[in-house]
Order: sequence, then C-alpha cells, then structure tokens
Amino acid sequence: MLIRHARAALPGLAIALVPLSASTAHEIVGNRFFPATLAVDDPGVNDELSLPTVDSFNTGDDPSVRQRDFSGEFSKRITEAFAISVGSTYSVLSPPGGPTGIGAHGFQNLETTFKYRVFKDPAHEFVMSVGLSIEWGGTGSDRVGADPFNTYTPTVFFGKGLGDLPDTVSWLRPVAVTGQVGYAVPGRHSTTIVGIDPDTGAPTADTEFHPTVLNWGGTIQYSMPYLKSAVVDLGLPDVVNHMIPLVEASLQTPVANTMTSGTITTGTINPGVIWVGNTYQLGVEALIPINRQSGTHVGVIAQLHLYLDDIDPNGIGRPIFGAAVQPASPFGRN
Repeated sequence: MLIRHARAALPGLAIALVPLSASTAHEIVGNRFFPATLAVDDPGVNDELSLPTVDSFNTGDDPSVRQRDFSGEFSKRITEAFAISVGSTYSVLSPPGGPTGIGAHGFQNLETTFKYRVFKDPAHEFVMSVGLSIEWGGTGSDRVGADPFNTYTPTVFFGKGLGDLPDTVSWLRPVAVTGQVGYAVPGRHSTTIVGIDPDTGAPTADTEFHPTVLNWGGTIQYSMPYLKSAVVDLGLPDVVNHMIPLVEASLQTPVANTMTSGTITTGTINPGVIWVGNTYQLGVEALIPINRQSGTHVGVIAQLHLYLDDIDPNGIGRPIFGAAVQPASPFGRN
C-alpha cells in the first residue's frame, strides 16, 4: 500500500515501493488475485498490515544523500468496498561521504488514505477503485523534509488480468497489470522565509513554491500461482509456484506552480518478486532511478505484508459493517 513505496523526490527535497475458495478476502476478481505491491498502490480494498517496509537508496539532491526508510501501514475495511488506511515512515538521512547512520532522522508526515472500490468485473478480471490520500502537515519532522502543510491526493486505481485471452496465447493468461494516477495538491501555495543577510544586515525573503504533482505509475506481473491453477501445472517446485515476478514504475511529474522545482519527471523502475503465502506475503525489489534527479545509485526495498482477513476473519479481519468471510487458501491467490 501507500507507505511501502520509495518515493523519488523533487530536486532539492528529501524523499519523504489450487482452486479458489468461497472467500472474498483480498482483491480476488474472478480467478485473479491482485497482490499488494511495494511502490504502486494496488486496487484492492482489504484488511491488511504492511510491517515492516524497509528501503535504502540515494536521493536526487545535489549532493546526494543516503536515505533509509522504515515504514508501516494498517488498512481497515469499513464495509466490503470501503477501507481506511493509516501509515507512517521513519527516515534516516546520511550525509555524503559520512558514516552510515549519522545525519538527520525522524518521522515523515502521517498519511491517511480513504479508498472505495467502484467497479469489479470477475469475467474479465478487472477492478477499479478511487481514493483520497491526505498527508497531515506538521506531524513529521522538518529535519527529514516533512512539510508543515497538508497535501491532498485524489487517486484512481485499476487492475486487469489477462485470463480472458484465447487458448492460442494461454501462456499470457497469468499476466496482470495494475496502475494508479493521482493529483497531489499542496495545502499551501508557497512558503516565505524572512531573514537577515549576515554581511549587510539587510532583510531577506526566500520564497519556495510548492508544486502540484501528478503521481502515476503501474505494474506488470506474472502470477505463477495462476499459471499452475488456471493454465497448466508444469511440475515446478512449490516455492516457485508461490512467486509473482513483477516490474513496477513509480513516477512523479510537477504540473503546476513549478517555479522552484521545474517540471522534470522523477521516479524509479522496480524489478522484483513477491512470494505469496497463506496469511502473508514477502516482497523485494530493486529501485532503479530513471534520471539523476531521481537518485544516483540503485536502491532496494523489501516488505512483509500480512493478510489480516485470513489471519483473523471473524475479528480484526472482517469489515466493521458486513459479514465475516472464510480465509482463502494460498493458491486461492491466483
């Protein structure tokens, strides 16, 4: 979900990734299970916990800074189609050439996401959700670049499996794509800092403009569980049959009020793999910056993600308003 992402910064800013059962737990659409991805939020509305998500990378600042993030996010369904999630990230910034662990550290702003599933087509393995994420300004530390103002991001999420392809290309049926498009609007147009010039004693005023940013990205994934259960059993080792290799792209493009930051798109391309278990999944990906403004070295992100609606379907894993469901089997996640 939201906090598992390593987010590429704007220049000069710290970077605040077997048959189905009768269960409707998680985002299962027809024969398709859409896993929680690390950099792009999946289209699902679920009860889940991502803890921890850890990443390490070099920022696009000049000079570049080594950043390590430790994140967690909890998502709770209010109804079967509506969920609220809350997440937080602790960042450690190490100066260039300095020893690891030395530098600024603190929490990023708290984030809350409201997500509603608006459409689901099991026959074509298609799902769409809409959401609103709020970054609560002033809840984090300015030492790690947390803004003192709110940021509001309405977002559209979608997922599409290719299980409806004809038999002639059945080997492509395990493929799925997901994506998101969000419009991040800062709660403050600009910030002006007033000071005194130490040489002349004259008053100074520095204004930083806060751009509106298009957050966009997607994933392409190949589900080995789907291959075994819905296409062909190749007799592969069990550990392989639980894997979903994927590539994610998480990108940001300033689109308005860009006087300070410019309009360069930043982001990362993240190849990796998710291993799907009965009540949890493990994921690891590389973070490959798309340009110098996105970072200076390849980073890494890893995550443990817990399926609360499988761990405790009659308790914390059930919607507040709605009936409990039975947990899915590991290969119910195709």
